[in-house]
Amino acid sequence: MKKTNKKSLEEIIRVDHAGERGAIKIYEGQLLALKTFRYDETLKRQIEEMKEHEKEHYEFFENEIKKRNISKTKFLPLWDILGVTLGFGTAMLGKKATMLCTASVEEVIGDHYKNQTYKLQDDEKELKEKIIKFRDDELEHKDIAYEGGATKSGFYGLLDKVIKVSSRVAITISEKI
Repeated sequence: MKKTNKKSLEEIIRVDHAGERGAIKIYEGQLLALKTFRYDETLKRQIEEMKEHEKEHYEFFENEIKKRNISKTKFLPLWDILGVTLGFGTAMLGKKATMLCTASVEEVIGDHYKNQTYKLQDDEKELKEKIIKFRDDELEHKDIAYEGGATKSGFYGLLDKVIKVSSRVAITISEKI
């Protein structure tokens, strides 16, 4: 039976824990804007529903961190602030930007999770199955975002690139530190 590299396993769990928490923080920032400045009850309900999926994902990785005694990324406090800021800012720009934020992040996460499944061996079957399920949830969020108005035309194309590069940088840092 092939075994998963211990260092790779720790990086996978650490970064996924940080990423799911980051997604929650983005949605919290969006909800803050939607409850105080940009009232849109339909959008608010969609964001709340997606946030619930992220909480399920986060709780799984939080338990894995504890069970396996893996250190969390030292950047969690910074990611919390940046996540809330990104969420709030995109919601203040309107529905298209709010939905694009979800689509952009979920596109990066979909690829990220897919790549992780190649690193996991037979000894981590349960973890691999969870990551595949979570990837499916994230891709569903991406589809909801595009159906809800996400676009990459004009200014939104630049916003998409900024969000994706920022997400990839956060992933790289969170895997290692």
